[in-house]
Amino acid sequence: MEIEWLISIFLGIGLATAVGFRVFLPLLVLSIATHFNILPLQDSWQWVGSIPALVLLGTATLVEICGYYIPWIDNILDTIAVPLAAVAGTAVMMATMGDMEPWITWSLAIIAGGGTAAMVAGTTSAARLTSTATTAGLGNPVISTVETAVSGFVSVIAIFIPILAAILVVVIMYFIIKLYKRFKRRPVDKNKVLN
Repeated sequence: MEIEWLISIFLGIGLATAVGFRVFLPLLVLSIATHFNILPLQDSWQWVGSIPALVLLGTATLVEICGYYIPWIDNILDTIAVPLAAVAGTAVMMATMGDMEPWITWSLAIIAGGGTAAMVAGTTSAARLTSTATTAGLGNPVISTVETAVSGFVSVIAIFIPILAAILVVVIMYFIIKLYKRFKRRPVDKNKVLN
């Protein structure tokens, strides 16, 4: 029983991390896995595998991915991506959790799911903002492509090999912390900020 809980936690955290890169892509992967009975979800989350949910999440995924390739729209998307990622990270964690006490499920979903997704989304937003400032947005499509690929890869790995997804999450978090420290060390040019 504890192994099942641990695997569902790894699955949820893996999907939440993927949500931090792209909000809707991991939800679409979860929907497809549920639709084809690859991944059983709690009864209250079975609707995720329905045809209407597949169509809606597929459309949202396509719009989100395309939006990140349009200059300046990508920065607007980043503004709403962090709170959306927190909500979606909480939702995927809730959906994948086994039969646990509600207080445990909600605590893990909010802290591990929502917190992980928000941290990843915040870091990717900062990376895109830096890319916009240093490359006039020309580097943003490269960042967008990498984010989409990582989100898709981690989502699929989380569904099929949750333990490997947990290891990937640790590696991703290591690089996020390293990137955060790099941004934090950069001196701020007060003349640019005031102008």
